[in-house]
Amino acid sequence: MTITRGSSWGELGPLPDDGVVVRDDVSAAALVERARADGREPPPIGLLGGDLCRTVGGRGDEARLRSPGAARLVVDVLVVRLDDGPERIAVAHAVVRGRTWLRGPIDAVMNAAWVGEWNVAPRAHPNDGRADVVRADLSLGDRLKARSRLPLGTHVPHPGIRTTRESEVVLDAASPRRVWLDGVLVGSARRVTVRVEPDAVRIVV
Repeated sequence: MTITRGSSWGELGPLPDDGVVVRDDVSAAALVERARADGREPPPIGLLGGDLCRTVGGRGDEARLRSPGAARLVVDVLVVRLDDGPERIAVAHAVVRGRTWLRGPIDAVMNAAWVGEWNVAPRAHPNDGRADVVRADLSLGDRLKARSRLPLGTHVPHPGIRTTRESEVVLDAASPRRVWLDGVLVGSARRVTVRVEPDAVRIVV
């Protein structure tokens, strides 16, 4: 069940015996995709790195994952479709922009707070049933200022940056834009549809 304001989240306990340890978001998403293709539930995933791991306070310590003091959490995932292509999974974020970040609109659909060293969506929670959607279209000067503030998450509020919280979002453009899922370029599309799938996978950090 997705988290609600004021409620507790998760429990203490080690990674179950059928759990799989991964070191990044892409590997976690691949596990979820394979399970969906096979029509089965994803295994519990022990996270040692990646933006989702950082968002939930993971320490990158494999011994901790096997200990009673590890945190067991249920998180949402993003189900992403490029134009009419197959559905893909992202556990942390989907970023859509042109060939360069220096011009044109940038859309970030965030299940996690972080994109690398940038705290793009400081209020994002990966189990609230919604993604934090950050849409920016700034002048070059404002882009440079925002980039310097991203590590601390102080780029918002800004009149050129719009943030909403959505369970599903459709990003349309007149010409194809590039799409990154969990930091990996996966293709280009005029229409990108992102849907939050609540309570999709169990993680341990």
